Amino acid sequence: MSALALALIVAGLALIGWLVARARAAAFRNGSQRFSSLPGHHGWYVALWVIVPPLAFLAIWSAVSPALVTEAVVAQPAAAALPPPGFDRASILSEARALAEGRAYGAFNDLSARLAPFYAVAQARYDWIATAAALLLAFAGGGFAFTHVRPDFRARTRVERIVMGLLLAASLIAILTTIGIVASLLYEAARFFRMVPIGDFLFGTHWSPQVLDARDPGANLGAVPLFWGTFFIGAVIAMAVAIPFGLMSAVYLTQYAAPSVRRWMKPILEVLAGVPTVVYGYFAALTVAPAVRDVAVSLGVTWASSESALAAGLVMGVMIIPFVSSMADDSLNAVPSAMRDGSLAMGATSSETIRKVMIPAALPGVVGGVLLAISRAIGETMIVVMAASGVATLTANPFASATTVTRQIVDLLTGEAEFDSPKTLAAFALGLTLFIVTLLLNIVALTVVKRYREAYE
Repeated sequence: MSALALALIVAGLALIGWLVARARAAAFRNGSQRFSSLPGHHGWYVALWVIVPPLAFLAIWSAVSPALVTEAVVAQPAAAALPPPGFDRASILSEARALAEGRAYGAFNDLSARLAPFYAVAQARYDWIATAAALLLAFAGGGFAFTHVRPDFRARTRVERIVMGLLLAASLIAILTTIGIVASLLYEAARFFRMVPIGDFLFGTHWSPQVLDARDPGANLGAVPLFWGTFFIGAVIAMAVAIPFGLMSAVYLTQYAAPSVRRWMKPILEVLAGVPTVVYGYFAALTVAPAVRDVAVSLGVTWASSESALAAGLVMGVMIIPFVSSMADDSLNAVPSAMRDGSLAMGATSSETIRKVMIPAALPGVVGGVLLAISRAIGETMIVVMAASGVATLTANPFASATTVTRQIVDLLTGEAEFDSPKTLAAFALGLTLFIVTLLLNIVALTVVKRYREAYE
């Protein structure tokens, strides 16, 4: 039975349990006994007991069953011809599984075609086992819960505890996911630093992972050009566009724009935040980069690159404008109106009030928004992949080629790669470095914003 059909059956059983338990609990009102919970609470108590245990079992089973199916297939006499454990064995078994599930229509290996029927039989057997176990748990849970439907049973308290447990589990998923990401980065980065000294990686100035010296791999894996390119594109050029335009748009919307203008102009500005980054990448590669090169050539810069840092930084800055504008808008609106009115009452003009009162008062929130925007910019991938260069250079010329950490991570992990080589493991070291930098920027930004809110709320 398919997972969707089984889920629908369990949901139907839960609905039946809810209706039956609610009807039985409603009958208690006709008696003289004290009624401690509403009929709906009893219904939800039974429904949760019907649906939660099967779903928990199926979640665990989905992680365990592939290994059980593979073991059943390997135990067949036809699997004796499989090579020893390794890449070849895994590829044959994966191909056989794809054939059995209908995701492939041909086999590159004859052994995969011979093993596919065994995969189909084993998968069907374990699917029926999972179906029977899930239905058994649903009936057992529903029966157990239904025996507790009585006037003195505190169903509301039990339901609230179950829901709190489910909410806690949902919140733990995000925490555990973050822990898993950090643990995987630390593990793979540790493997890299056992091959390449950390000093050579962090302070080396030559990056050429395609040409590695087996005796000294760290000589060509110096990441300083990548760090500089990331900082130059994301924190210098992009912010040179995003900060003035974002701040000026926030000042106009909060201090000068009429309410009718603000109602339609602010959503239009924030639409930029919803544009997919791949669209920005196409715009940068096909429109902005050629235009920047033509401008440079017209200025006499004949060696200007079509994959310049300026092209990627300009488009990235446009993408970041809504982040800066939104934070600055909220910060300016949070400044007490008494400060603005007092400045105007003392004879200051509107521009003087904005420059000397409003912006200084809102500066902590604006700085927090800028730091968050920088962390967003240095982690951007699609724009730099499509518009920036893959050549690592140390240059402050905006018309020259430059690359970033995210661009190099994509290049290192795409195509055929050996995950035991320093070249591939360097991507995890770069990812760990980028993660630490963005984490520190976020912590600083949130700290600044928190202090700002404490001052004015």
